[in-house]
Amino acid sequence: MTSASSASSPSPASSGSSASSPSPAPSGSSPSSRASLVAALRAAGCVFAEDEAELILAAARTPVEAAAMAGRRAEGLPLELVVGWAAFRGLRIAVAPGVFVPRRRTEFLVAQALRQAPGARVVVDLCCGSGAVAAALAAGLGPVELHAADVDPAAVRCARGNLGPLGGHVHRGDLFDALPGELRGRVGILAANVPYVPSGEIGLLPQEARDHEPRVALDGGGDGLDVLRRVAAGAPDWLAPGGCVLVETSRDQAPDAVAAFESHGLMARSAVSEELYAHVVIGVRS
Repeated sequence: MTSASSASSPSPASSGSSASSPSPAPSGSSPSSRASLVAALRAAGCVFAEDEAELILAAARTPVEAAAMAGRRAEGLPLELVVGWAAFRGLRIAVAPGVFVPRRRTEFLVAQALRQAPGARVVVDLCCGSGAVAAALAAGLGPVELHAADVDPAAVRCARGNLGPLGGHVHRGDLFDALPGELRGRVGILAANVPYVPSGEIGLLPQEARDHEPRVALDGGGDGLDVLRRVAAGAPDWLAPGGCVLVETSRDQAPDAVAAFESHGLMARSAVSEELYAHVVIGVRS
């Protein structure tokens, strides 16, 4: 599951991905219905009301359904959950209620993984949520043995829908306990986008995250690094020689995350994207 930091989740209309370009509104939608949706969304504080209205109209089968979808959005439901998909590295990733919405900043983790291990043939996505990271890695690498895991049954169902067509295998369980034993020592890329929000800061997250996304996908414990430390401890046994593990953190957490990787024998470094406000820590098995 991708972790939410202080930034709110991007809407499909504003994520910057080519897959997020609004589709034409269905025939039968009138300028007046579009205007009413825009007005309702704008009144609810949606900054990109026009783009969001277009996406809702494209997803809705009838004007009545469009109005209901706009109402759910106005009540604070993330736009991705309203329309049923999120844009991620040019892909349209299905999302569902109770599943964490992938953030655009996590595209940086995928880019770092592809740069670090462009020849990886076995890929694992722990805390996979919707499976967006695994899907994007598969798109970037070509044919791979693809595995993903999550402790949340709603996330597992969603990820299976996204990764099944790619030949991916999605397992339910707690971190490495979910993985087939034959993967041990073979993983080229281990993406583990763990929850990293400190427990005491959950209340500071945007309302969309607090009210509509599972706490297990957000809460990283006292300092936000509880799950990350468990990944650091287990990763060396699962990585192939030269394989890498990548996690997303905050700026302040990155030095401690590097130290956690190094304490378990991994060569570690951090990478930053100021544009996406993204901080990724990479550990490599030598």
